[in-house]
Amino acid sequence: VQLQASGGGSVQAGASLRLSCAASGDAFDRYAWAWFRQAPGKEREWVAAIAWHGLTQYQPAVKGRFTISTENAESAVDLQMDRLKPEDTAVYYCATALTVAQVTTRPEYWGQGTLVTVSS
Repeated sequence: VQLQASGGGSVQAGASLRLSCAASGDAFDRYAWAWFRQAPGKEREWVAAIAWHGLTQYQPAVKGRFTISTENAESAVDLQMDRLKPEDTAVYYCATALTVAQVTTRPEYWGQGTLVTVSS
């Protein structure tokens, strides 16, 4: 199983970015997905999660600005990030497990990170 995250970059505050996570090596039809981030000097935290049936959850810091989806045929899961803030600067990781409870606490699989830098 391999997860490949992409789409990071350096942007100004207020801009948008879309992260994508490609998955291979298994059938993920009924898996839950999450995006985590790890800012410098901080612990990794989940920011958005989606169940296989589409129910989503967001951390308060990103709710209303980030959108997680699994509708892109080219990827397993995407994260649309709008109105980015400097405090969103972090390495972002995709992850998957059977349920949202599992993927937000003990993911089964991790992708490598993609760096998002937001300048003011």
